[in-house]
Amino acid sequence: MEPYVAFLRGINLGNRRVKSPELVSHFEAMGLGEVATFRASGNVIFADPSGDPEARLRQRVEAELEARLGYDVTVFLRGFEEVAEIAAREPFDAAAIARSKGKPQVLLLATPPAAAARKTVLALAGPDDEMSFAGRELHWLPSTGLSETEVDMKAIDRALGRGTMRTAGTIEQIAAKYCGS
Repeated sequence: MEPYVAFLRGINLGNRRVKSPELVSHFEAMGLGEVATFRASGNVIFADPSGDPEARLRQRVEAELEARLGYDVTVFLRGFEEVAEIAAREPFDAAAIARSKGKPQVLLLATPPAAAARKTVLALAGPDDEMSFAGRELHWLPSTGLSETEVDMKAIDRALGRGTMRTAGTIEQIAAKYCGS
């Protein structure tokens, strides 16, 4: 069985409330095994016995969640090895992190962005923000907290397509607990 982490966009925001036991139940009803959630922010750990390619599995999970919850849920899948690799990245030096009032963030994307999209997004960074791309992720060290940032998040979505944001710390904790890092 292939182990995955599903990062769900927009879960437990606004009217999209789902309790962890309900989310586990939905994933188990899809025939997925070893299901667990990490925090109430849409992080679901599971094993897939089907061996389906990631793209097909993602489409199946999205369709099942929409049918069960009544609204669209965008899903970003990463295998355990990939989560461990993301957690191990150090795109920002310790001094920059110490200076920042914000926490390092990771924007998970469906596909690696094209060069033009990366260039557009990097131009959106404020003078004290740091951004770096690696694979299907944008690593961002905001100069302020996310609620105070002047970076246009909608412009990032337009350039890169939908993504879902997690703190680097959350990804590191998931990797340590589930992915053997």
